[in-house]
Amino acid sequence: MTTQAAPVTRKVDRVVDQVDLGPTAMSDRSSMIIAPGNNAWTDPFLLMGEELVNQPGFDWHPHRGLETVTMILDGALEHGDSMGGAGVLGPGDVQWMTAGRGIIHREAAARSENAHILQLWVNLPADQKLVPTRYQDLRAGMHAVHAEPGVLVQLISGETGAAQGPALNHWPILGMMITLDPRTDYRQLLAGDERAFAYVLSGRLTIGGRGVRAGQVAWSDPVSRPAAATTLALATADGDEQTKVMLFAGRPIGESVYASGPFVMNTRAEIEQAYRDFHTGKFGSIPRHTRLPAGA
Repeated sequence: MTTQAAPVTRKVDRVVDQVDLGPTAMSDRSSMIIAPGNNAWTDPFLLMGEELVNQPGFDWHPHRGLETVTMILDGALEHGDSMGGAGVLGPGDVQWMTAGRGIIHREAAARSENAHILQLWVNLPADQKLVPTRYQDLRAGMHAVHAEPGVLVQLISGETGAAQGPALNHWPILGMMITLDPRTDYRQLLAGDERAFAYVLSGRLTIGGRGVRAGQVAWSDPVSRPAAATTLALATADGDEQTKVMLFAGRPIGESVYASGPFVMNTRAEIEQAYRDFHTGKFGSIPRHTRLPAGA
């Protein structure tokens, strides 16, 4: 008879403050949560920003070799793409876009509002950089839910407990929004070879034994072989308000990253090819109707 080892308790390796970038032409307020260029510390995640997208928004631009995960916190975000897709996302909705071999798209606030969003870039391994392009609009009502006393987990991707998130992945990613009441403990089970980050949207709590407040992201690096189970402990103190946390985890890809603007590949030659393909129309064309009908 054998006994299964208890899950290893994870620690937080570093806590990083978001960087306020101020207003831009595309966003009335922009901040960097995960800065690009530190792949050894963030792999498989490339960057993440928080934006108050305005009406001009992010005009038509291309992507290749990555996935973007856009979470709408408030307002309405209008999107369109070179595959002919168009729509509006509202609070709680998530869009998981696989740029793959190449797409052109745009994002703007709908109905003359601002759209408060988070956008995360997830890397793809070399053998999946050129997979077919795919959009997944994961509406708020589609998210799987895991509940415990004082805890609500809205699961976007991956599994936790008996819940399975709706997102389809090319590289396995666990992604969720967690809401905790005051004086609440919660432990999230993670594979030992996954890197995890937790971004605090509101409130404050202890994660892996370290205090983290709104606007900070806590990182927990891989700790053991894949088969070993680990847990990341979250705990809130006394207070009157709930705490909301975005938690994502994934196994590092461990490959070279060569990025230029909206393209993320493995070599400079592949980036140069991406620009050639874009400029010769291989990403498709910008649709004739670049906005949704009035009142949509």
